[in-house]
Amino acid sequence: MGAFFNEELSFPPVHANFASSQEQLIRFSKNVHDNVHGNIYLDPVRYVTLNNLVSYLGKKKREAIGVTHLVYPGAVHSRFEHSLGVYWLAGAAIQKLKQNQGLELGIDNFDIQTVKLAGLLHDVGHGPFSHLFEREFLPRVVSGCKWSHEQMSLKMVDHIVDEHHIDVDFEMIKKVKGTREKHFLYDIVANGRNGIDVDKFDYIVRDSRACGLGCNFEFQRLMETMRVLDDEICYRAKEYLTVHKLFYTRADLYRTIYTHPKVKAIELMVVDALLKANDFLEISSSIEDPSDYWKLDDSIIKTIEIAPNQELKESRDLILRIRRRNLYQFCNEYTVPKENLEHFKDVTPQDIVCSQKNGGAILKEEDVAVSNVRIDLARGRHNPLESINFFKDYESKEKFPIPDNRISHLLPACYQDMIVRVYSKKPELVGAISEAFENFQLKTYGIKAQVHETPEKKKRRL
Repeated sequence: MGAFFNEELSFPPVHANFASSQEQLIRFSKNVHDNVHGNIYLDPVRYVTLNNLVSYLGKKKREAIGVTHLVYPGAVHSRFEHSLGVYWLAGAAIQKLKQNQGLELGIDNFDIQTVKLAGLLHDVGHGPFSHLFEREFLPRVVSGCKWSHEQMSLKMVDHIVDEHHIDVDFEMIKKVKGTREKHFLYDIVANGRNGIDVDKFDYIVRDSRACGLGCNFEFQRLMETMRVLDDEICYRAKEYLTVHKLFYTRADLYRTIYTHPKVKAIELMVVDALLKANDFLEISSSIEDPSDYWKLDDSIIKTIEIAPNQELKESRDLILRIRRRNLYQFCNEYTVPKENLEHFKDVTPQDIVCSQKNGGAILKEEDVAVSNVRIDLARGRHNPLESINFFKDYESKEKFPIPDNRISHLLPACYQDMIVRVYSKKPELVGAISEAFENFQLKTYGIKAQVHETPEKKKRRL
């Protein structure tokens, strides 16, 4: 699984008078073989030394994306490989737009290089274990934290250029970081308008294959239908089911892989280990300074694991439990009823502890872990197709969304699931916590919303 560099490329000789620009591009490119996309060519950029950027990415982003690989061994690709994939797909997408509308949109080689570079660098601001660091760890150690990996990525781009003395055109970096001009170019890599971008394409194809699920989403077909109308990427209306499949496939990956009960158990334990180590290692203090932040990656776990300091004992013990598969025990889960989604508030360990009955084990908040899992089609409780514009045919100049009453009746009427999962940090408390969780459901909804009872054998496990 992965990508490797081939510094010494060998191609058939091409007569200079007939060599195409594409052949010249390949001749002077760095070749990377990717298990998903095949050969990826890192082309020489006129104003920036790409090799230095790739070298930096290789050092900083070799870590795996999240902890999924600890449950699905095949899902071992890194942020580095994903960044190369997005680079390659961004190039394919912008080339397709240039082929179809290049003169009309004024797409030049500078735009192409900028979009590809944005794809390569789009995630350079991620912290250890990807979104876990940003969404689960930082909010619990930094009061009112508004930090985001997107903003950090912008700082990191400047840091990389300055630190490595890269000869880069200022206008290219400015466009990589974002401007108002040709907004459709930025939607190729990170589409804040409707969520369709090559970042998601790469995740879907890479993770589906890595975890043995297969992938029937035809991203190539979707890219073939792209057209820009009023500075916005739109899609042919007859392909609306293909667009929907993108969102559905992504949601299916979240349900079956990214939020698998054991994956979430490991995530909860990693977060607890980082929280317990934060004061001693000052992990969160590096988030504002790129020169410190770039050193922070998944190796923080190994640092904790091998450190002899007594202050890190609790963190070390948690990591050892992960290694030995002595995980937090999954007690049960339920899906929040549809009519309660709008006003749902995250369930906390305190909610579960306060629902225990008198007698038996006395639960404490530190005995319970709760995971509130939101799975949607990228637009919360709303139909994602309503935020996407389509066109009738390739001669059309009019764009339009497709409302709910105009789509297939086989598509879902609800676009979000909220799943509440409860874990016991101590195996001997599974029974008591499971009972308190059932009491919480009865108190909140008047019914036990969980589908299955917690097995008695699991409750008696010591």
